[in-house]
Amino acid sequence: MAYDTQNIRNVVLLGHSGAGKTTLAETMLFESGVIHRMGKVEDGTTVSDYHEIEKEKQKSVFSSVMALDWRNYRINVIDTPGTLDYVGEVIGALKVAATACFVVDAEFGVEVGTDRLWQYTLKYQKPSLFVINKVDKENADFDNAVEQIKEHFGREAVVVQYPYNQGIGFNAIIDVLKMTMYKFPYEGGKPEKFPIPDSELEKANALHNELIELIAENDETLMDKYFEKGSLDEDEMREGLRLAMVKHQIFPIFTVSSVRNMGTGRLMGFIDNVAPSPVDAEGPTLDDGSKFALDPSGKTVIYLFKDHLEQHVGDLMYFKVYSGTVKSGMDLVNHTNGNSSRIANIFTTVGGKRTEVQELKTGDIGAVVKLKDANISDTLHDKSLNIGLRALSFPEPVYSMAVKPQKSGEEEKLMTALLAIHHEDPSLVIENSGELNQVIIHTQGEEHLNVAKYDLEERFKILVEFAEPKIPYRETITKTVKSHHKHKKQSGGAGQYGEVYFVLEPYFEGMPATEGVNVRDTQVIELAWGGKLVFQNCIVGGVIDTRFMPAILKGIMDKMQNGPIVGGFVRDVRVSVYDGSMHSVDSNDAAFKMAALKAFKEGFLNGGPQIMEPVYDVEVLVPQEYMGDIFSDLNTRRAQIQGMDQAGAFQKIKAVVPLAELHRYATYLKSASQGKAVFTKKFNRYDKVPHDVQQRIAKEAQVEVEE
Repeated sequence: MAYDTQNIRNVVLLGHSGAGKTTLAETMLFESGVIHRMGKVEDGTTVSDYHEIEKEKQKSVFSSVMALDWRNYRINVIDTPGTLDYVGEVIGALKVAATACFVVDAEFGVEVGTDRLWQYTLKYQKPSLFVINKVDKENADFDNAVEQIKEHFGREAVVVQYPYNQGIGFNAIIDVLKMTMYKFPYEGGKPEKFPIPDSELEKANALHNELIELIAENDETLMDKYFEKGSLDEDEMREGLRLAMVKHQIFPIFTVSSVRNMGTGRLMGFIDNVAPSPVDAEGPTLDDGSKFALDPSGKTVIYLFKDHLEQHVGDLMYFKVYSGTVKSGMDLVNHTNGNSSRIANIFTTVGGKRTEVQELKTGDIGAVVKLKDANISDTLHDKSLNIGLRALSFPEPVYSMAVKPQKSGEEEKLMTALLAIHHEDPSLVIENSGELNQVIIHTQGEEHLNVAKYDLEERFKILVEFAEPKIPYRETITKTVKSHHKHKKQSGGAGQYGEVYFVLEPYFEGMPATEGVNVRDTQVIELAWGGKLVFQNCIVGGVIDTRFMPAILKGIMDKMQNGPIVGGFVRDVRVSVYDGSMHSVDSNDAAFKMAALKAFKEGFLNGGPQIMEPVYDVEVLVPQEYMGDIFSDLNTRRAQIQGMDQAGAFQKIKAVVPLAELHRYATYLKSASQGKAVFTKKFNRYDKVPHDVQQRIAKEAQVEVEE
């Protein structure tokens, strides 16, 4: 059955690891009748966590799409990992969802993972709601969790339900939208309805009025009705909630015990009855920055947001229909590469289970196999269209390791496997660095790297070993020097002769002209590795023929690609060729190239050589109680602290830190804060290495060369 767009709801479950998202998804499947027995994360029997590595870890590693039928509605629930190492799985799911459902642990409140994920909902302007889970736990504190939600995400967060008796004896919820108490049987499931107890009426009425006022103040028509009647009826409140959610003006707060199946049915009732349909929420952004309006009657447009290689099936590409209807056997054009793609078998999925369907309508989510030349973020559309939805954007990786196969000769096989892993997970970046002579995997954390290692060993059967990546140092000079080299070689037959005199200067924008020379020609070369080389021909009297200048430049460039101190690329140098000599028979390009290389090296080593290192802008989000330790540690990493800001209940530290000091920083941060602190990094610039550090780096490089 293909559901009409108005009867489709796409919900993504977000939240910190351990908040209970997977169990909530399991309960939703059970309540809808998709499954007849609830599985458990600790037993490895949940529908969502069906991959072997998820069963081993007892946590979500991949997003999982589950289509369920609920009261004549299709609800596509996407369960996502709570560990930020797997944020790449979250971003695609969030883009195609119409409602973000944040699951918050009643014991621990808002944790740092939730705070980070909230930034993505703001980026995509997703209607959002909160579900405070685990209110049946002994240390549950619903009110504290609500306060933290309001503190972090604003007063727009408003209570729709609260637990009547949280803790071990929890079995009842008070709903301030319907002004009813729901009491659940011991085994959970369908509740009975009761009037709100007298002892709770004052609190329930206050929350009910707060909800009404917030709904009314965001809609002029409802505000008029509220002033006229002094209240709003349930239908008016429901419609007001939907409109306010779409505009990001209200974030409803619910409560459940997912493990005991208490409150889930009411949540699902709200999702189908109030949460926005695909056409209610704001459409996606196109490549040109404009917005795309979903059109159920338009020509077919689908967007690929997830890819996973399923055993015995092949690449399973997940998509959302943004316009028209997609049907089996349909040919669509891939906007990215212009190729035609045949949509063969279409499936809806419930975790690892696939059900073949003939068509899906606008707003629905499905999967297709054997889609040729397609990648995550590709838009596929009717051949008469020419539109592309903006590609997914992933955060900068924070953890890097060099990788090589344990078995010699498997280098090409390893690279093929790594590229396949990147194809499925673009948040993992592969760098084949000729500069460092290393293949480097850049990931979102150590756990993310371990999943890649698991894939390489279990799926691709390649045993690998990791090492610390080398640092892409740069080299330059700090003072002006003159240098000279005569290359003369005679060993029978034609000889070689070339002599050059150089002035080497540290280059900077706007620097004055070179003293004591007459510049005939200047070349400003933008170096591929950053910085510049300025090459000046200052020869007078024809002592070096102009035809040898390209060879001289080639000799300089060759040495600049293998700097004299640690073999790093050289940058920001001005070289003036002001004198030299040549031989009428023995001078040639090879001779002048060698003379230039040697003269450049000699001058460089006498010019106050300086190693430069990449430094990164770093932002650390950390709870107050760990602030001192994290701050002290940054100071040991040669960090330049740029400032500190309050971010809800967290502190945000901004610093500039050398890349050499960030190796395994993600692992340290996780350990030092019990997993509650996170960081991001972004390249800033190259900066001078302190003298003592330069001496150590140069010594280590010399030892490596000798070995």
